[in-house]
Amino acid sequence: MEPLDVYNNTYKQIQSIFSSRLKVQILLSVVGGPKQLSELREVTGSTSQAIIPKIRSLERVSLIEPCDHGYRITPIGRIIATKIGDFVLTMGELMQHREFWATHDIEGIPQPFLYKIGDLIGSEVKFDTTDDMFHVYSHFVTILKQAGYIHGISSVMSPSVADVLSERIIAGVPVELVVSPNVVESLMQEPFLDKIQQLKPYKNFKILVVDNPLHFGITITDKHLSLGLNKTISHIYDSSADVFSNEPKAREWAEQLFQYYRNRAVLLELE
Repeated sequence: MEPLDVYNNTYKQIQSIFSSRLKVQILLSVVGGPKQLSELREVTGSTSQAIIPKIRSLERVSLIEPCDHGYRITPIGRIIATKIGDFVLTMGELMQHREFWATHDIEGIPQPFLYKIGDLIGSEVKFDTTDDMFHVYSHFVTILKQAGYIHGISSVMSPSVADVLSERIIAGVPVELVVSPNVVESLMQEPFLDKIQQLKPYKNFKILVVDNPLHFGITITDKHLSLGLNKTISHIYDSSADVFSNEPKAREWAEQLFQYYRNRAVLLELE
């Protein structure tokens, strides 16, 4: 059955949860462990008189149950609460940075990762401004200079970024780049070719090539991530806006995305 058909048959049960702030808060609270009534009062900012009827309603549909320490999630309640939590994180991230996501092409990100975009919650979007036209680039360079390793997926390459990467490689920092064929063509020409020739002896540097075009750029280090996308209207990479984060969950999301492409790429022999 299609989701719409299921919704038409179960909308009353669905609305009984999603239309209630208290029910959602209770579920998201007890999924992390049993909670006493006093703790639920603190979490929700509501009185016992308001909370108890919601608890009874969730008990009737077997989503929570009483225990020695108050109330705990049931196995089916954990499934529902986990799905709600993912929805909340996704909405939170997309609405927090709505301008960025709405004006950039996100369809180049593989669906499994796009559907986990809530993992980027807590990220910061930086934009170039008229007062600081190199704000994004400056922050990106800072990330590279602080990195213990660098994993990148690049749909474009600039001489200035190539210079910074060269410095890090010569300093001994492991650098792996997954690039598209058009980037390889650029790297085999000046001003990049001379840099590539100089870096050939360094075993801590690898370039891997994927067959398909790339529509985003991402850099992951041991401390940060940076994500850039093409503009929706022009389909050109937007170097004036990037998503930045130092959150472990966000970096894990980005690292898995890097490995997804790395496993589909072929090592470019610099010889």
